[in-house]
Amino acid sequence: MEQDKANLSSRDKILRAAMEMFGEDPGAKLSVRAVAARAGLSTGSLRYHFPTQRELQDEVLTRIYDLVISDDRIHDSSVPARDRLVDCLRQVLTRVGVGERAREGMRKVVDEFVVPEPTEEIHAAYLAVEREARRRVEYWLTALTNDGALPEGDNTRRARFLITVVNGLGLERALPAEDSILQSETETLYTAVDCVLGSRSS
Repeated sequence: MEQDKANLSSRDKILRAAMEMFGEDPGAKLSVRAVAARAGLSTGSLRYHFPTQRELQDEVLTRIYDLVISDDRIHDSSVPARDRLVDCLRQVLTRVGVGERAREGMRKVVDEFVVPEPTEEIHAAYLAVEREARRRVEYWLTALTNDGALPEGDNTRRARFLITVVNGLGLERALPAEDSILQSETETLYTAVDCVLGSRSS
């Protein structure tokens, strides 16, 4: 393992350190100094590869999303478009978990982004997560547009809508539920996806 680390390029050492830090604490701000120290490199070396903190955060989040959320399903044209999009959105919710796991995740989000004063650093960290989530959903919508399954339109707006639905469902997973959460969640996802797939340019 240590030998593998030694064979990594400086850029990969930085990304590996930042991903480890994010994995240990998803609310981590990934400060330049902390990531450089974890990678065993100077801050100058980190700045050479990632001139801004935003570039580092965006690259780390892109890689994490690539690892945990597959885009393969959206390209399986043997499956109806609505099922493909619901499956992709469900992957995001699967990461949230249910019950205690969902509650713990929600506590972390509140502790990291809601409770403290909204400093520039907190604002940037949250926006990096939101930006990557939107980019991924926009990618799925663009794939469906290219397949002819989704009318041309504002995919950024559509992505924001779907992310809002997924965020709401994630919160519901942390709250007490009377009915089967998975059944009502599936119905909600299909309703949201049907709304998007039936949308026209606007």
